[in-house]
Amino acid sequence: MSARGVAKIQKTIRLPKPLLEEVEHVIKCRRRGESTNDFIVESMLFRLSILKRKELDAKFSAMSKDTDYQRDARLIAEEFESSDWETAKHLDP
Repeated sequence: MSARGVAKIQKTIRLPKPLLEEVEHVIKCRRRGESTNDFIVESMLFRLSILKRKELDAKFSAMSKDTDYQRDARLIAEEFESSDWETAKHLDP
């Protein structure tokens, strides 16, 4: 999800001075035309993606403990076992 072309809201935030100085130093050394704002937005998007991934992982983890789901998945796998075997026989080694 890119922040470009999206309506923007101005927000005042307080950052620890050493953190901001380090970010500005990194931006200056990279010389890619990135601003502090771009860096913060990119960092926030990255953090959100991590949180969403953890949420998804937790849902999959719950599925591994769900006996009803496990039973249904096993039944489906068994139903497709013969067709999977037929497909595998026709694949080039």
